[in-house]
Amino acid sequence: MSEAGGGGDANPPGRTVAGLVSMGLYFYAVVMVVALVWRMGFYGESIIFASEADEIIGISPLRDFSIGLGAGLALVAVSLGWAWSSRTGRALASELATLMGPLGVPNALLLALASGLAEEMFFRGALQPRVGLWLASFLFACVHFVPRRPLLPWTLFAAGAGLVFGWLFEWTGNLIAPITAHVVVNAVNLPLLERYFAPSAEKR
Repeated sequence: MSEAGGGGDANPPGRTVAGLVSMGLYFYAVVMVVALVWRMGFYGESIIFASEADEIIGISPLRDFSIGLGAGLALVAVSLGWAWSSRTGRALASELATLMGPLGVPNALLLALASGLAEEMFFRGALQPRVGLWLASFLFACVHFVPRRPLLPWTLFAAGAGLVFGWLFEWTGNLIAPITAHVVVNAVNLPLLERYFAPSAEKR
């Protein structure tokens, strides 16, 4: 399932898809600024690294990207397998597709990149070093809560995904792997949700 957050009705009256995407991008830009100010401004620490020791070790870009890619694809496989093999998963995917609305592939990929960057910078880069893996993952799940029964499993999936992203951050010591994994999950799942589970897809 996708980890791009949001609630309410898909494409409310008077709102265009482009307008909603623009609002999402502005929101994620604010989240990134808050994360940067919090970690780097208040604490004088690099937001990229989990700790000063990790900053000294540095980054292995190819290794960390590969780890993130593998983790992201594994989460995609779990979410899509669930959606295609169970009634609960299919109901969840249908609800999410309706909630997201008809984004189109370019907008979906743009939001996938923005949400992956912003949410990982905030929850892993800024929050996790202060509150720890478990609380950061719990709060990540909370912002993916929508008060509709069919969407409750999404919150549980977000909690599990948050633990995976947070563990990647601690294991590799930097944000490359969790950002890659998060972007991959959204970049693959958002278009597939629209293609196979949106109300219009049922008429094909």
